[in-house]
Amino acid sequence: MTRTEQIEARLRDALAPRELTVRDDSEAHRGHAGFQEGGESHFHVIIRSDAFAGESRIARHRMVHKALGPELVAKIHALSMKLSE
Repeated sequence: MTRTEQIEARLRDALAPRELTVRDDSEAHRGHAGFQEGGESHFHVIIRSDAFAGESRIARHRMVHKALGPELVAKIHALSMKLSE
């Protein structure tokens, strides 16, 4: 299972999103710190989930990191997020 697939599965399981997009932006960072040959080092996620209702931006980010788990987060160099209800 690729990292992209792992991210998607864990976020679906934990946050039951109405919308989920996981985009591997690694190639755009070729030559920059953290780039890994073969990609899967830089990601952008868009999530719309009722689980975010009433939560601050920081709390939402923490929810995503918790859903991904420390072992997967450690393998990702950069993760940008657009999180909404």
